[in-house]
Amino acid sequence: MVDKQQYSCDKCQGAEFKAGEIRTTGSGISRFLNLQNQKFSTVSCTRCGYTDVYRMDASGKIGNIFDILTN
Repeated sequence: MVDKQQYSCDKCQGAEFKAGEIRTTGSGISRFLNLQNQKFSTVSCTRCGYTDVYRMDASGKIGNIFDILTN
């Protein structure tokens, strides 16, 4: 993803960031069942808060089963 030594915020040129991830539902049946099968990685500037979002591959069926059981 992003190497800390090379990171530079597009908005403020800050050099430090925090990485994270978010999961969202898709459309159709996955939305109805609240299956969070869309996975994204985030890189947020610690100076101004600007966040880049990158699409990642879904983690698989185990995550979807866990989503069903916890809803």
